[in-house]
Amino acid sequence: MATATAIRNLIPLFIGLALIALAVGSQGSLLGVRSTIEGFGDVVTGGLMSAYFVGFLLGARYSPRIIKRVGLVRSFGALSALASVTILIHSVIIDPTVWMFMRLLTGFAFSSIYVVSESWLNNSASNQNRGQILSIYMVIMLAGICLGQLFLKMGDPASFELFTFISVLVSVAAIPILVTASEVPAIELSTKNISIKEFYQISPMGFFGVVLVQACYAVVLGMAVVYGLHQGRSVDEVAVFMAVMLAGGIVSQWPLGKLSDSIDRRWVLGFTMLCSAVAALMIVYSSANLGQWYLWAAVFGACCFPNYSIVIAIVNDFLEPQQIMPATATIAMISGLSASVAPLAVAMLMESLGSNYLFISLAMMCGLLAVIALYRAMFIPWSSDVDRYPTFVQVPSPIGTVLHADVEAVVGEEHAKAEGDN
Repeated sequence: MATATAIRNLIPLFIGLALIALAVGSQGSLLGVRSTIEGFGDVVTGGLMSAYFVGFLLGARYSPRIIKRVGLVRSFGALSALASVTILIHSVIIDPTVWMFMRLLTGFAFSSIYVVSESWLNNSASNQNRGQILSIYMVIMLAGICLGQLFLKMGDPASFELFTFISVLVSVAAIPILVTASEVPAIELSTKNISIKEFYQISPMGFFGVVLVQACYAVVLGMAVVYGLHQGRSVDEVAVFMAVMLAGGIVSQWPLGKLSDSIDRRWVLGFTMLCSAVAALMIVYSSANLGQWYLWAAVFGACCFPNYSIVIAIVNDFLEPQQIMPATATIAMISGLSASVAPLAVAMLMESLGSNYLFISLAMMCGLLAVIALYRAMFIPWSSDVDRYPTFVQVPSPIGTVLHADVEAVVGEEHAKAEGDN
């Protein structure tokens, strides 16, 4: 499918995702600020953020069943309604236990929405344009999350207005999807799920990428606001810090995605994560200077945030069409496992060793992924032109059945080996 046609058919989905991203960005920061105001403490706040990703795990587990039962469009609408309600309840009952349960349900809803959206996107893309289409997706998501940070300046975080506004955004997000006249791709479902072990065998690089990139995202979006407040910055300064970080990711997303369509994606992933590690350390050392603090935040965002789309493109380069849906669910499951542990672990480090350990931890995770990606790019051959869908010789009669089976077995083994190497 031509890139322009694919993008045009995806416009209603992109509009809905933009509103979802605004809600995700503003809600995460709002809860971080409100938790500080309420005196919940770093560990409790980290637990709130981790509860969100526990919900991610549940969404990854059950969303394929929902989609299979009611389809992409109705699934998006129902899940948006669930997310809208859970966000609103935060403003009604101010209690850490209730908030954790609501965050779990919010995580379930958003995880399932991401499975719907990414399955929709990957079924609408080809190997030749997947990096570009996923880059548009990430630009929209990062732009929405970035602008969502600024919503903190629109009202009092200690009041209920911002929660209500976020709830409205999520509800409205379903409208363009539900009334769309654009073509919705038919989803081919595999007869079985893809386990984490099978996912690793399909793409080891994709596995490590999902684990570490999602851990970085979860830590930044869940705890960076708390880090900023601990540095003595005002709510407005922290909102700008988050916004410039995300803006950096928006600026670099498209060129890095396009570059990853033309060269080995692992080189792009490795070098950007190496730069992310350096930028994270520079944020720590420049925190006393507001201008430099903002500058290195932008560099970190530009190098780190585009990598989710690159990792997903790496995985989907080696999937059959019917594997896209279960693989997307497995990605969400791995993301939930990684992201449910990371914020709580980093929060404990911050509480015992100091708030600077947030970005020191990020530097270590980014550096580790950089080493893995660069090592595999240097020593494990891979071609972006690999044929994902081998063509078997078909015969019209049983005469050639044995020969066909032998040819299919040999080609299948070669294809499996190529996938396992990458």
